[in-house]
Amino acid sequence: MIPALDIDPFCQAFFDDPYPAHAAMRDAGPVVYLPAHDIHAVARYQQVRDMLLDWGSYASGRGVGLSDFAKEKPWRLPSLLLETDPPLHDRTRKLMDKVLSPSAVRGLREAFVAAAETLIDDLLRRGSFDAVPDLAEAYPLTVFPDAIGMPAQNRRFLLPYGNMVFNSFGPRNAMFEAALVDAAPVLAWVQAQSRREALSSSGFGAAIHAAADDGAISVAEAEVLVRSLLTAGVDTTVNGLGAAIYCLARFQNAFQQLRADPSLARAAFEEAVRLESPVQTFFRTTTREVRIGEETISEGSKVLMLLGAANRDPRRWERADEFDLTRRNAGHVGFGTGIHGCVGAVLARLEGEAVLGALARKVASIDIVGEPKRRYNNTLRGMASLPVRITAG
Repeated sequence: MIPALDIDPFCQAFFDDPYPAHAAMRDAGPVVYLPAHDIHAVARYQQVRDMLLDWGSYASGRGVGLSDFAKEKPWRLPSLLLETDPPLHDRTRKLMDKVLSPSAVRGLREAFVAAAETLIDDLLRRGSFDAVPDLAEAYPLTVFPDAIGMPAQNRRFLLPYGNMVFNSFGPRNAMFEAALVDAAPVLAWVQAQSRREALSSSGFGAAIHAAADDGAISVAEAEVLVRSLLTAGVDTTVNGLGAAIYCLARFQNAFQQLRADPSLARAAFEEAVRLESPVQTFFRTTTREVRIGEETISEGSKVLMLLGAANRDPRRWERADEFDLTRRNAGHVGFGTGIHGCVGAVLARLEGEAVLGALARKVASIDIVGEPKRRYNNTLRGMASLPVRITAG
């Protein structure tokens, strides 16, 4: 019998400290039932990874949020990347993988590193600052829209838009309603930025629109894909960078280890993504009767994958709750995996490596000097405020 647990994974108390609930779900079995939302959930690493890889049994096309698009009309436009299954998914993913090819991303490295060093130099002159708006948000909002080909004005409008999108994957609770209100003034602006005429003639946005010229996608699909990239490429990176700074400030030995060997910058970012899991959850919908462990789940069931719980599963990771730069963290599901793995992960990793590398080379100490505050979101885990002080190395 599937264990039923009195846990609401979309309430403020859960977001304040999800780890006891994560452990309770992992310990209860390979799959649990959460009556609060009439859903099943998997919190162990093995089951989460298995679901991510088995797109045939666990559909994304019926929505990666709580809503089932087969039973209710989507109130929003489904994502062409996250919320499609093959063969439609293959067409758009192939295009995006070409746009974000390794060679294209390598061409950004020099500019990304230079921007990171300039920002860290500016913050060192200030000494004390809020690491969320002044670093974790400021850096991606500089380099990523540049890579897309967006104009410089009003880029912070991307933040309330992304907050709304990721909140929409959960229930229509108070967090979602507040996000809708915050995003309402910027929706028309974000939609306008996805059009060809708003973008430069170079950059990822232009490359996506060029595919419409070739007939690979429609103009409308090109605009949707640009918006998807803007969402996937900003919020997850903002929260990933915030997580990395939060970890380095709390685990001083790790920061000194990074200072001694700046080549560990990429490993530090990956470990922060594993430990803090900026993207905490996504849903799948069963396409047939499936077996999870010894339990049977019927077709058409919504199953919540707790990526954050999987990334701290002691069945997979030794000292799972520790931040360890030497850990072999390949295989974490912080960016998902399989055909729906995060399309912007390659850019997020470059940004994380650039920022943490600059910190390692230029900063001697990072100290938290005020109370950190969480930002509440149905899907993302991140900071709203992280007051810190840094000193020059």
